[in-house]
Amino acid sequence: MPTPFSDAKPAILVLADGTTYRGWSFGAKGTAIGEVVFNTGMTGYQEVLTDPSYRGQMIVFTYPELGNTGVNPDDEESNSPQVRGAIARNICDRPSNWRSTTSLPDYLKEHNIPGIYGIDTRALTRKIRVVGAMNGGISTEILDPAELLEQVQAAPSMMGLNLVREVTTQAVYEWSDPTTSVWEFKPAAIDGAEKQLTVVAIDFGVKRNILRRLASYGCRVIVVPANTSAEEILKYEPDGIFLSNGPGDPAANTEGIETTKALLSSQKPVFGICMGHQILGLSLGAQTYKLKFGHRGLNQPAGLEQKVEITSQNHSFAIDPDSLPSADVEITHLNLNDRTVAGLKHKTLPMFSVQYHPEASPGPHDADYLFEQFVRAMQQGKTK
Repeated sequence: MPTPFSDAKPAILVLADGTTYRGWSFGAKGTAIGEVVFNTGMTGYQEVLTDPSYRGQMIVFTYPELGNTGVNPDDEESNSPQVRGAIARNICDRPSNWRSTTSLPDYLKEHNIPGIYGIDTRALTRKIRVVGAMNGGISTEILDPAELLEQVQAAPSMMGLNLVREVTTQAVYEWSDPTTSVWEFKPAAIDGAEKQLTVVAIDFGVKRNILRRLASYGCRVIVVPANTSAEEILKYEPDGIFLSNGPGDPAANTEGIETTKALLSSQKPVFGICMGHQILGLSLGAQTYKLKFGHRGLNQPAGLEQKVEITSQNHSFAIDPDSLPSADVEITHLNLNDRTVAGLKHKTLPMFSVQYHPEASPGPHDADYLFEQFVRAMQQGKTK
């Protein structure tokens, strides 16, 4: 077991089935309850912690060392950490990286996010894979497992939970910052892109790097709250509509589904990522279901017909392939680990989506072409 910091306080993690793990506290003191899930990425812990899709969850990091590169404001995917708690094997409180502005423990403490380290994260991950994701609690103040278990078992299940309202923007805003030049990797400018394209992004919990990629491809990006009506969206005269990622059960986001249904008749290009993929599927008549332990990591293979993309994924729910209206919708990608639906497109309308994250931070650039595909669809729409 890792050696605790000299001032480390005891902490416990209790799962909904009563399993208890004892370790030490890092970050904020106190108690947090959420769904315990694991992420297999070897890098990108700051992007994970600040991804709004993780709202309501506590993350088990399978990589054993956390915090080595510290934290910096440029790598945040939102204004602050979105997770309920962090779970690690070993923590570094003295980062070594020229971009770092603070340590991970201090960052979580600043944002009142508790963490626990020093536990066997391999055993915990194996348990989640076998039994499935479940609620859990981290506490530095309730060290009696039975007492903490009562609070954990009283917490709501992720099934049926609408968390979008907790992370969506409260006001319309425009995003104009492209990917920073030192990180830019996109191909040469798209032919015919002399006219700026307007994209309305419906914010179910959007990551900043998605907005950067849209801006890098020359789009004017207008971000609107998740409850914005189709009528209001169309007043911006968009060339295309983007459906963002987000947390919770997609089927519970009835406003987003109804809005997307209403937008189908506009025949404008639609591109969805993660929850946006699920919302598009639901608006077309499909159903979603909860995965046993979800897909969370940077190394998920996705593809179809002899082409594979290594993708970054973060989701608990998936589209039921048997519920898709096959006369109108085509499956374009599968997760090659478990054959779940990872991409779809409408056969006659310019609408497509993927279950993974093509914005490539963290992760490879295999799927960045999807932004170009969206731009070309909007350009074609302009010429009609």
